[in-house]
Amino acid sequence: MFELAKPWFLLLALPVLLAWWYSRRRPAPRPSLRYARLASLPLQSRGLRLRLHGLLPGTVVLAMLLMVVALAQPRMSYLNEEVEGEGIDIVIALDISGSMRALDFQPRDRLTVAKQVISEFIAGRPRDRIGLVLFAAKAFTQCPLTLDRTVLAGFLDEVEVGLIDDGTAIGLGLATAVNRLKHSQARSKTVILLTDGLNNVPTLEPETAADLARTLAVRVYTVGVGRQGYAPYPVDDPLFGQRTRQIESRIDKELLQDIATKTGGSMFLAEDPEALAGIFETIDQLETTRYETTVSSYHRQLMAWFAGPAFLLLTCGAVLGNTWLRPLP
Repeated sequence: MFELAKPWFLLLALPVLLAWWYSRRRPAPRPSLRYARLASLPLQSRGLRLRLHGLLPGTVVLAMLLMVVALAQPRMSYLNEEVEGEGIDIVIALDISGSMRALDFQPRDRLTVAKQVISEFIAGRPRDRIGLVLFAAKAFTQCPLTLDRTVLAGFLDEVEVGLIDDGTAIGLGLATAVNRLKHSQARSKTVILLTDGLNNVPTLEPETAADLARTLAVRVYTVGVGRQGYAPYPVDDPLFGQRTRQIESRIDKELLQDIATKTGGSMFLAEDPEALAGIFETIDQLETTRYETTVSSYHRQLMAWFAGPAFLLLTCGAVLGNTWLRPLP
């Protein structure tokens, strides 16, 4: 929505318009020359320079009016909106370790399929606040809890392997996701943890993170992604280009089951894209609760669109008025 942050500055346009009106109404002096014969004075039409010189006062008035609008701070506004509905607070903790590039979800890798399924899950729950946490050797919040699906989808699109040092810190990823729900007032708080490997970064034990989730009444659904055994993995060979080799894929099912059981959630295994989609359809049956939140807003300033042309008009008028369009004495 277009608006003016300081509309009272538009009052400055009144003296500008009054001065212009007065200058147009005031009769200009009419110099005269005496000739013995009128035929000796050649009568010519007004030239281009004379016509352009007459426009100079108008450009000054236009520039001043543009400056007045610029002072009023025009902008495009996307206003805050209080939204109330039914939903839960969900944080998705997504493993982005190097093994998520495995190609056992042919023709795409595990991470690409997971992102697509998560995107569809997000789109199907417009009343929930959803956040996104990424983890590998470390963990960080990619997007906090939000109702803005456009922002969340944008952050999800940017997810790729390599954003964090390689590794699988399941405990740290879970703890970071739980921490995003620490101050949530929702009656139902949930973490969906997706991983395809074993916890191999001893920064925080997954059992400790599960205890933290249970203390904060956060239910955790764990999802193991990928087939057990060996899976094709893309390798960039400097001599032969990209090729695939077999890597061992192991998921700590006991750990994932323990986390889910301890927090009141469930554990799932997804060995193909259809199974992963089905798991999220099952999770989609979660309970709901009432909430009230504020959708974020921002303003895009348009002052430069008015101040720039005003400055250009004044500059060009001053230069031309003292050079090519300067009146002769």
